[in-house]
Amino acid sequence: MAESSTSTTDDEQEGGLRRSITGKQLFFYTLGDVLGSGIYVLIGLVAAAVGGAFWIAFGVGVTIAAITGTAYAELVTKYPKAAGAALYVNKAFGNKVLTFLITVSFLSASFAAAGALADGFASYFAELWAGPPALLVTLAFVAVLTVINFIGISESVVINMVMAFIEIAGLIIVMAIALVHIARGDADFGVLTEFTTESGTSPALAILAGVALSFFAMTGFENTANVAEETIDPHRNFPRSLIGGMVTAGVIYVLVSMSAALTVPTDTLAGSEAALLEVVRSGILGFAPDVMVTVFSVIAMVAIFNTTLVAVVTQPRILYGMANEDVVPAVFAKIHPNRRSPWVGLLFSALVVAALLVVGTFAPNVEGTSLIERLSLVTVLFLLFIYALVIVSCLKLRGRDEDERTFRASTPLLVVGLVGNAAIFAWSVLDDPTSLIWCAGLLAIGVVLFLVEYFFGTRNRPPGAERDEPTAGSRSEV
Repeated sequence: MAESSTSTTDDEQEGGLRRSITGKQLFFYTLGDVLGSGIYVLIGLVAAAVGGAFWIAFGVGVTIAAITGTAYAELVTKYPKAAGAALYVNKAFGNKVLTFLITVSFLSASFAAAGALADGFASYFAELWAGPPALLVTLAFVAVLTVINFIGISESVVINMVMAFIEIAGLIIVMAIALVHIARGDADFGVLTEFTTESGTSPALAILAGVALSFFAMTGFENTANVAEETIDPHRNFPRSLIGGMVTAGVIYVLVSMSAALTVPTDTLAGSEAALLEVVRSGILGFAPDVMVTVFSVIAMVAIFNTTLVAVVTQPRILYGMANEDVVPAVFAKIHPNRRSPWVGLLFSALVVAALLVVGTFAPNVEGTSLIERLSLVTVLFLLFIYALVIVSCLKLRGRDEDERTFRASTPLLVVGLVGNAAIFAWSVLDDPTSLIWCAGLLAIGVVLFLVEYFFGTRNRPPGAERDEPTAGSRSEV
């Protein structure tokens, strides 16, 4: 009741977005974003990197992510606007180049994540129909999401909550199977402390390698900052809903990881493209295993569909915003007259993701790295860079724009989070330097678009006006 009574705020009175999201809704929004579908598609890779103790990698990863989340919580209570990391970095450094880099990095991470999730979708789809090639399924998946977005999808907190419950239902099935296995006395808890890696690396390095992969499943919480402007009493609700949602997701991840390790041999998980399905396929529940496999596959595909849809919805809107600021060509600001969708940015984004899928499908023949592993790692590298800058921005902005309502994150924990993000980034690059080439390729797309706008965009600005200052005649066309 207290939450609804504070729905009218100064921001609303000044013409801002309507504050209608309650603390409970924000909690489930965060939970849905973090849970997403990463664990459905990556748990096998993490098991291969660590061994039976791979649940530790998820635990460490979600801890570092949650610490990063406290930086977001502090900054949101200072600047409750729908802008996220780009706003915080701009406030802290006032550097347009760095702000541009953050925005392009976020867009690139979204491209890579959509590709990784599309590959994960194909793995579960193959359980229902193994006929079509995986590449064809992934491209069709992206095409369908693009059409849906073009027709018009209104992403809402309520829809996100429903999808979160579906995602959790699939994970509950996995945990229930493990409980039955444990109750029968068949579980070997010793596997939870086993480190069995092919390269014979130390446990610490094995965990670090696992964290680098599992961190893909921890991302998504940064999207919550984009609804800060629509949250009721964000100074009170945002920190506890964001951190609470992340901690809850972390507990679920650890329990699901333990459940998988206890019920299925680690090498089976490591060799499967849909590892959680191996838990269901084990037949421990003893009834209708084929039906259970089908049901779980559908749940997993729904989870992946929802998470990828969020990425597909986000990509053209980032391009649309950049076009309106004269950062990329004006064509990306075009809105379809009937559907009101940023259709040019939508088509361009689909083509970029499709190109990643095509190149990534054939690249393993040269690199020896699977498509989903490659694109997941590229996503993580971009987001680790963003997270680190957000933490630095949080520390740099201490003492500015604060009042008694501002949430204050623990400084020592922020330092730990910064070191953790840096360590994961460094290990990922050292372990797989080729990923930097992929990152550079995606960044190059943003740079090329900027240069096209800068040199070939036509502008009609009054004397003294800056490029990113909107004016009546400032729209540029290429």
